[in-house]
Amino acid sequence: MKKKFKLQDLDCANCAAKMEDAIKKIDGVHDASVSFMTQKMMVDADDDRFDGIMKEVVRVCAKVEPDCQILM
Repeated sequence: MKKKFKLQDLDCANCAAKMEDAIKKIDGVHDASVSFMTQKMMVDADDDRFDGIMKEVVRVCAKVEPDCQILM
């Protein structure tokens, strides 16, 4: 399943790159992209575990950029 999300308060391109790398390392994620310019994130992950994977995505993103919110 591939879904797009809006991001709020993503402060820099470096943080976006770190978030993208961290998301790609999560088990069950096939692909991910985080764009600082558009403030958007795309996650492609296993359909049957998508909700659980998104909880992990939120957790790893908060480690990199605590102020950034993922709008679902």
